[in-house]
Amino acid sequence: MKEKSKSSIGRKEIRNVEGLKTIEEDKKMIIEGYAIVFDKPATHTFTEVIARGALDNCDLNDVCLKYNHSDEYVVMARTRNQSLKLEVDDIGLKITADLIDTQSNRDIYNSIQAGLLDKMSFAFTVDKEEWNADGTERTIYGIDKLFDVSVVTEPFYDDTSVYARSKEIYRKKQLDLQKKKLNMILEII
Repeated sequence: MKEKSKSSIGRKEIRNVEGLKTIEEDKKMIIEGYAIVFDKPATHTFTEVIARGALDNCDLNDVCLKYNHSDEYVVMARTRNQSLKLEVDDIGLKITADLIDTQSNRDIYNSIQAGLLDKMSFAFTVDKEEWNADGTERTIYGIDKLFDVSVVTEPFYDDTSVYARSKEIYRKKQLDLQKKKLNMILEII
């Protein structure tokens, strides 16, 4: 494994990823999304990939949900009080957050529902990485610590799908699917 001469190991970094939706349940403000997506390259001044397994030994204790990684806004949710839940699955790091009723959370939640905010990011330190010979491609094999996940306006990772939805839209889509199935059955008969 060839490492770039100036190693990034141990330095805090921030990466953005798309993949956020909203669900309104009994007037609760719940958001879900993927802050990290495995094996999806992002190219800006260099190409970077978060490898599957990069979170296997990651410290996920006391992770905050923020807006644009900023300390100027009140923390939106947190793992410590279980208002933020993190789950590593085959896609990446899925987040589910139950936002408390504050003006800034309402504004951000409404912006997510409207599709104005539909991307996520993460702040982290690297434990294990590999750079190609010319320093243009980086694969992260180990993330040591996750500091925050954030709803952001500008993502680093552009290749994931994004959507925003409310409970009403979800119900309508489910009803539309049921109608399509019924029409298919009627066509067969």
